[in-house]
Amino acid sequence: MIYFLIYLFIEVSVSLNISSRIGSLATFIELLFSAVVGFMLLANFRYTFFETMQAFMNRTISAEEFQKLNVMSVVGAILLILPGFFSDILGILLQFGFFATLISKRFLHVNSNYDNNKYNSKGDTDVIDVEIIDDTSAK
Repeated sequence: MIYFLIYLFIEVSVSLNISSRIGSLATFIELLFSAVVGFMLLANFRYTFFETMQAFMNRTISAEEFQKLNVMSVVGAILLILPGFFSDILGILLQFGFFATLISKRFLHVNSNYDNNKYNSKGDTDVIDVEIIDDTSAK
């Protein structure tokens, strides 16, 4: 509850400050524009999902980071749909992988050390997985 009140205070303060400087018409246009961008990001979420899926398949991110980055992208799009300048700023920042990773590491405690030997069930790091193909034909 306290985080919501802090967010609400920051949102009102930032929105009042910016809207008093740019005027009501520009504020209205910005709110409509950011909502349209947010809906477009949600509609095209599959592209962001496939990018993070490719990074996960290349083992550059862990499964936890894969989940968190996708969630952050959706949350960022929803924040763009909500009216307010602070939520728009956060929504735009969450669309970039660097900021989403930074926020997920800071607040969601995602492990940044990705161990490629993590999938080895016994914990042996010196095991090499090979496939043996028999080329002798049956006579």
